[in-house]
Formats: sequence, C-alpha cells, structure tokens
Amino acid sequence: MSELNPRQREAVRYIDGPLLVLAGAGSGKTSVITRKIAYLIEQKGMPARHIAAVTFTNKAAREMKERVGRLVHRSQTRGLIVSTFHNLGLTILRDEHDHIGYHPGFSIFDAEDAKALLRDLLLQQAPDSGDEVADIQMTLSNWKNALWLPQQALSHARDEREQRFALIYQQYAEYLKAYNALDFDDLILLPVLLFRNHPDVLDKWRRRIRYLLVDEYQDTNISQYELVKLLVADRSAFTVVGDDDQSIYAWRGARPENLNQLKSDFPSLKIVKLEQNYRSTSRILKAANTLIANNPHLFEKALWSELGYGDPLRIIRTRNEEAEVERVATEIIDAKLKRGLAFQDFAVLYRGNHQARLLEVKLQAFRIPYRISGGTSFFSRNEIKDAMAYLRLLINPDDDVAFFRVINVPRREIGPKTLEQLSAYARLRNMSLIRALSEMGAQSHITERALAKLQRFADWLQRTCERLHQEDPIPVIKQVFTDIEYEEWLHQNSNTPAQAQKRMQNVWLLVDSIQSMLESDKGTADEIDIETAISRLILRDLLEQQEEEDDSDKVQLLTLHASKGLEFPHVFIMGLEEEILPHRSSIEENNIEEERRLMYVGITRARQTLTMTYAAHRKQYGEKIETIPSRFLDELPQDDLQWEGQGEKDPEINRSKGKATFSALLGDLQDNT
Repeated sequence: MSELNPRQREAVRYIDGPLLVLAGAGSGKTSVITRKIAYLIEQKGMPARHIAAVTFTNKAAREMKERVGRLVHRSQTRGLIVSTFHNLGLTILRDEHDHIGYHPGFSIFDAEDAKALLRDLLLQQAPDSGDEVADIQMTLSNWKNALWLPQQALSHARDEREQRFALIYQQYAEYLKAYNALDFDDLILLPVLLFRNHPDVLDKWRRRIRYLLVDEYQDTNISQYELVKLLVADRSAFTVVGDDDQSIYAWRGARPENLNQLKSDFPSLKIVKLEQNYRSTSRILKAANTLIANNPHLFEKALWSELGYGDPLRIIRTRNEEAEVERVATEIIDAKLKRGLAFQDFAVLYRGNHQARLLEVKLQAFRIPYRISGGTSFFSRNEIKDAMAYLRLLINPDDDVAFFRVINVPRREIGPKTLEQLSAYARLRNMSLIRALSEMGAQSHITERALAKLQRFADWLQRTCERLHQEDPIPVIKQVFTDIEYEEWLHQNSNTPAQAQKRMQNVWLLVDSIQSMLESDKGTADEIDIETAISRLILRDLLEQQEEEDDSDKVQLLTLHASKGLEFPHVFIMGLEEEILPHRSSIEENNIEEERRLMYVGITRARQTLTMTYAAHRKQYGEKIETIPSRFLDELPQDDLQWEGQGEKDPEINRSKGKATFSALLGDLQDNT
C-alpha cells in the first residue's frame, strides 16, 4: 500500500459496494486492480477462487496475472480467474454446454471461418452477392453484441437488405449448431442468454464469482455490460476501471455510455478518480487536458504529473507527404545521433495503415530499422493454420471448416467435385461432413473410389480421437503429423529445405505450447484437459493476432488505435489534417468526439517529447490538393507549441543544426572504428 498514492489506496480498500475507478492515462490502474486482488485475498480473507478479473487482451490478462503472482504466494491464488471477457465466456460455456444444446469439445470459428460460411450462404441465395460478405459479417456481429437473435434481427429489419441478412443469420446459426461450433461473438452472447434463461446456472456462477474486477470498462459493448450486470446484480461487489476519454472503439460496439449506465443501475456507486499521471511531462498532459475539454463529460477529471514541465510540443508543416515522412526519418536519425537514443525509444503514430506505406520506404532508404505493430502473427502462418485445423478436428470432428482445410493437406486426391457432392448430401441430411460419411446414403451421392478415400480419412480420424482421450495426448498429437507425413509435404511445398525445416519447427513449437499448458496446472485444482488446452489455444489465436512482441531495437510504427495501452519516450503523430485526423467519415457522420478521444490517446502515449506533422499538399486520387490543418491543432494550448516549417527560415539556425548533426555523425563513426 505504501507504493500507492492516496486515491489509489482508497480504490483498493473500498469493498463496501459498487466502485467505479475513473483512471486517466498513465495513472496506474493496473496497480490498483492487482493490489486490490491481493488485498481481497490477504487482508479480507476472500478465497482466490471467488475472485475474477476481466480485461480485453491476453497480453493485459497475462501482465495482470504476473503482477498478482509477485504480490501473493501462488498457493493463495489457486482458482483465481484473470482472463479476457471471451475466455471467461468460454469457461462458462465449457462447463454449461449441455444447457445450450452443444456437445463437449465445440469449435470456435475465427473471422475467416465465419466469412467462408457466410460467403457460401450468400452465394446460395444470390450468385452475385459475394461482395457483401464483409457487410453481413459486421452486421451479424453488431446484432449479436446487441443481444439480438435472428428473429429479433428480422423484426427490427429496416429494409429488404436487412431482412435478407436476418434470414441468412438464421441459416448461419443453424449451420454453426450443426457443426457444434461457435463464433467469437457467441462467447459473450450465449453466456448472457444462458444466465437469463437458467436462473439456477446464474446462481451457481454468482456463488463462484463473489467479487468481480473489470478493466477498460469504457470499451464494453451491450452484451459485455449485460454479462457483468448479471454476475454482480445480487451483491454489487465489483470494481470497474475505465476512462471515458479513451473510448475509441465505437466501430466495434464499445459504449462509453456504459460508464453512465452504472450510475442508474447501481445508485450506491462510489467514484474514485485517478488523476496523477506517472508517464508524461506536465506540458504533454496540459495539451491532452486542454484538447479533451472540448468533449462533453459526465465525469470531469484533469491529469497532472510530478515529472517536470517538459519540452514544447512541436508542430511541423511540410510541403507534401514525401517531405513529411522524410522529416520524420531525419528527426529520428538526428535525435539518435545527437542524444545517443535507441531506435525503440521512438514511435510513429498515424490514423490509417495507408499512411505507413510511404514511411516504410523512407525508413528503408535511411536504413532505420522499424516494426509495424500487427505484423505477421504466428497463428497466421499456413503451417500453423493446418496444424490448428487438425487439432480442431481432434476435439470436434463435426468442424466442417477444419475438415475442408485439411482434407487435401497433404494431398489425398479428393477433388472439388467430390467435396461438393459430400457437402450437398450433408446439407440434405442436416449434419456434419464427417457424420454424413458414415451413412449408407452417401454411396448414392459420391463415387465408390472417392468415398473409399474419404472414409479412410474418417476412420483414421476416429481412431486418433479415441487415442487422444485414452492415452497421453501429446504423443498422439505428434503421431498425427507423422501419420500424415506433414514434414514431407512441407518439403514439397517450400522454397528451400531450410524453410521447410523452420516451418516444421513452428508446428512442434505449437505442440510444445499445448504440453506446457497441460503441465503448468497439473495436480492443482485448475488442472485442464486436452480439449480445454486446445480451445484456449484457438482463442489465443483469435485474441493475439495483433499482439506479437518484439524487443529488438526498432522504431515502432502503429495506428492510433493500436497504440492504446502503450507508451514511448518520443512520439510522432503524422497527418494532422482535416479528413485524416479527424477522419473524413467521422466529419461526415458528425462524430468528432471519438476522433478527439483518439487524438487524446495519441498525445498521452508520449513520455518526454511529442512531435506532430502535417503536409501542406497531398496527392489524392492522382491530383495534388491543398490540405487544411486539423482542427485539433487549434484546440491545443498555443503557448506550449513550437511551430516549424511555416515559412520562417533562419539560415544561421539551419547551419548550426547541420553542423551539430555532422559532428554527432562523425563521433559515431569514430566510436565504431
């Protein structure tokens, strides 16, 4: 407690009712959550198995769990839930699958699986409607997050297109059920419906979770809010931590209004504000406070810091987008050479990914190493997708999407016509592909030779599934890749033997991670089975595709959305122009408040220096247009800004700056000889 400030201590110690902690950027909210868990266990004697903490990313959940582990002895944390919302939903559904009519070992469809199924359903309905798949996928996600089932979606449909989407939603739900599969949004929707329809099940989980802590509460959507409300309604024993000024995910259903809703749903709600920032200089925080004051607030707060006033915020105007990225690159080199900074001390933030293309070219030309956040995920590699599909089939043979991925990996000479025939018969019988193969009627739809190949695969899969549950699962999984001669397949389909070897090592790394999951909790109350381990791995894939970590010395390039939760000593924000930041669509929709929150997030990523750039002219659709500087520049405290590139030229300053950079470069070269 001695390491906490008075407001943090107040938030940790208050357990007499519902609590909202308004935690500004960099105010130590994770410390409050982790120390409150420790306080509940050690000071209040609450068993860890009755405490749950939920957040939005696996990375945040991991950090939280590690910090609790440093505060409380492991023996006292047995049964503690620290997870994402979706992992909590998965845990509930694994335990209660029979109440929702699912078999054990159900699959979880990722976005690509769901897209493939929706594309098939669209094309069945209208051969030329395949380009609507992204629209229907987003629409269905929004409906599920609003807790609408197909019938509700149909009754609320505003036009013929939404009626059509609602009917496809019905088919989509039926196919998922037939495949014994759920999509990502079902992991919240179904627990909510389960709790609403089965009070006895809800009562069981309320007894299980007696104190709930929720991180990043401003990012919850309707279904997540309802899940929390159902779990805590009887005791009101909860702490939610959030910041309405950092709510930047409205496009995926997040509702900052959920912070307001708490006050009406829980009238005895206590509010504690965390306003001391441990990250940034006072000047940076003054800029952030001044900017965000232009948004309406139910809860007023102002960040402050004891880290000194700091350097002025620089605003650099450049001729065009080429000059903008060149200026960013030269500023980074200049600061590195003169001040001996590491490349990883710098981050360049932007509103849209397209802004990074030109920047990448320039950084490569200057030989500046960089990393784009959200690069190739481990799980997006083809060999891992293949391996994951086999694992999914092992725990749920009814998973048709996984079946289609691996039936010809490696090649089994089963052609598309055969798969089309099998698929048609399975649809006719309203069952999965693997079940259809065991029916006598399949012979009348598929040629004898093709059917024999399919049944050989089905028999092998059945034997392997049985062994998986009867024997040590890890050797069985390893045997799968030996049986199918996967390494040979990789050698046939890789450019070099070394590449094939590396890809096979990735597969063994995946298997090792399953083994680690099984062994980490062995002999404890938290021990998991092979189905749970594989399901968690699938969910980790869904949640971590943008979370790979890289500790090497590189400049970080990332969107403003991706920067949330991170911090860097020196930050550049590019493209401070109308129609970029704020974005054109937000201007047209009169949704400037969320864009302002996005700018606020960007500013509060900076610890020591903040530089903002914009181009006077920019190419658009092949034409050079004159830009309008972003309105957000006018909303910053003007006395704290240092404007550059607006026509003022001082040859003496330029000469001295050039000499200083040359001297630093010369010294750097001498140090390396």
